[in-house]
Amino acid sequence: MSLKQQRQQTIARLIGQHGVSNQPQLLVLLAGEGIHATQATVSRDLDELGVIKVRAPGGPSVYALPELETDRLVPFDQLRRVLGEWVGEVAVAGNLVMLRTPPGCAHVVASALDRSGLDGLLGTVAGDDTMLCVAADGTPGAELADRLRDLAGLRTGSRP
Repeated sequence: MSLKQQRQQTIARLIGQHGVSNQPQLLVLLAGEGIHATQATVSRDLDELGVIKVRAPGGPSVYALPELETDRLVPFDQLRRVLGEWVGEVAVAGNLVMLRTPPGCAHVVASALDRSGLDGLLGTVAGDDTMLCVAADGTPGAELADRLRDLAGLRTGSRP
């Protein structure tokens, strides 16, 4: 995983856990995680993650990852990028496929998968760093797991 991916995953987790209202505050939180970045770098990261500002109840505006439009399909290249950057492990049990992500990131992957239109995927349930994918009737869980491993680049020999 690249430093950029680690930094962006940490940013996503931090804005989910804290009421971050500005970039200097985010830089301090990142430094507390041992990640040193410039404000320009963090600004680009926020843009690439699609972070928006929302009004917190009774408080200031804070950063948030937007709820993705459920009727908009995720392009295949974006799905491959999301899985490749955020999925670290794929396991299967029956018609359930478990994906592991860094802390605070499972919802990003789940949302992308739910909107992907991926054949054989009925839906997802996301926790903090783990999500379950439910294989549709007629699709073995192992087949769905293989497809997800391929998309994430986790097949033997597919990652450097």
